[in-house]
Amino acid sequence: MSALQRIALVLTIIGAVNWGLIGFFQFDLVAAIFGGQGAGLSRIIYGLVGISGLINLGLLFKPTEELERDHRTEPTR
Repeated sequence: MSALQRIALVLTIIGAVNWGLIGFFQFDLVAAIFGGQGAGLSRIIYGLVGISGLINLGLLFKPTEELERDHRTEPTR
């Protein structure tokens, strides 16, 4: 998995957590942190999360064999 895909995955998870908070508690964490839904920084975050979701669509359609091979060839840290 490339660095871009990892960053996209992290942003997608942040978006999923935010949507969970909205669904369960009617609390938008991104808006609360960055000054409301209409604030420029909030809109940038929402946009980045959306783009990250599109990038991660590639993972959905990547064959399992490639995912396993990518995992085996990555250096351990």
